[in-house]
Amino acid sequence: MVNGMVQVRRAYVDGPYGQMHLRIAQADKSDKPPLLCIHMSPMSGRVFERFLGLIGTDRTAIAFDTPGFGLSDFPPAPPSIADYATALLAGLKALGIDGPVDVMGYHTGAMTAIEMAAQAPGTVRRLVMVAAPIITEDERAQFHAFYKEKPVLADGSHILDRWKGFVYHHMRPGVDLEEIGEKFPDALLGGHRAAWGHQAAFAYDLAGRMPQVAQPALIFVTGDDLDVQSRRAEGLARNSLLLECPGWGHGFLDMYGQDVAGLVRQFLDAEGADPLAGITAPASALGPRYPARVGAFRPQDGEG
Repeated sequence: MVNGMVQVRRAYVDGPYGQMHLRIAQADKSDKPPLLCIHMSPMSGRVFERFLGLIGTDRTAIAFDTPGFGLSDFPPAPPSIADYATALLAGLKALGIDGPVDVMGYHTGAMTAIEMAAQAPGTVRRLVMVAAPIITEDERAQFHAFYKEKPVLADGSHILDRWKGFVYHHMRPGVDLEEIGEKFPDALLGGHRAAWGHQAAFAYDLAGRMPQVAQPALIFVTGDDLDVQSRRAEGLARNSLLLECPGWGHGFLDMYGQDVAGLVRQFLDAEGADPLAGITAPASALGPRYPARVGAFRPQDGEG
């Protein structure tokens, strides 16, 4: 262990669509349930790398690249959220993990976490969700129109457009362009099929699925592009808590990793009938929202 972190290693297992790439951090000895972390689309498990090293000091912590993203093989056709959940449950079994397991999901990963809890209630013990977006039918149409498969253009403008959106959603005090630039390539690894994850998310009935989940669920409403939609999830899961964290926008797992690990550990390790009791946001989570403009999309060129 170095500076309160354990080493994060990489590996592959065989899944239903081919090889699945993963990052894993392991304590020397632990009797605590493993924690599975599921990234948003179209990123990779790399977004959890620092967090894995922090939370993995006293448990096994794993982040797969979901099928078609990062370094995991593509499915043969656009998958559903249920397909992602089934693939990750298979990935855990390939690692020799049958449960109980805790699951932490980020955006698309949060939907997949809920689906895993519904598919395998005897395997999934507790849930941490970074956003729980409940979208209206009008929003669903807007999201489908915006996050669609886009053609590759010779002048590279399709990449520039992605870069502008990435900077808009990730830039905040304490973050520089070099840090954002290091993360950006992961957003491109899905190629022209990068929209598959978004399409699966927008087709998923999260509002209908959450009431079927009985596991305790801690939901972070961070200051990002889905904060408005996530507040609509309050009370949908019978044993859940919405925690306002406006200062934790994209990149918070790196910027405030110690705080996030401490809060997640408090919830996962809590004993008694109500593990959500006494959960409060740390100071870093209560800072101002960046960008200050609320909304799911970046302003287009020429907009305010």
